[in-house]
Amino acid sequence: MAASNYDSDIIAWANEQARLLRVGLFSQLDIEHIAEEIEDVGKSERRELASRMAVLLAHLLKWHHQPKRQSNSWRRTIKEQRNAIAICIKKTPSLRSELGDADWWSSVWSDAVAKASEDTGLEDFPESCPWKIDMILDPTWLP
Repeated sequence: MAASNYDSDIIAWANEQARLLRVGLFSQLDIEHIAEEIEDVGKSERRELASRMAVLLAHLLKWHHQPKRQSNSWRRTIKEQRNAIAICIKKTPSLRSELGDADWWSSVWSDAVAKASEDTGLEDFPESCPWKIDMILDPTWLP
């Protein structure tokens, strides 16, 4: 079987690497790219958590800053994102450490404010998140 090129066909490459692992041909493995792919799995999970948290925070901001526009749709999105975040953390418990990382929060908050500003036309949101994580994830809490 001809060697697959990581850059030209990642699916064929991944299948070949899996086959080489299963038959014990470790010296033929593309270790550097395998390591990158394993690291990317974690990056993908972190991106999903950050994206869901930004959507949740944006909707909490909208809820708080536009009380006359509160809707069941916003409430549903808040509930769905909280549930999805809980599933992410349950499925990958090490993600919980992201919730305590100041740089991560800064990036997520910035994304949330951008989303809320785009949706509402408002720009007077706080520079940092005013709510504690326990409140944000509490299924009964709304600002």
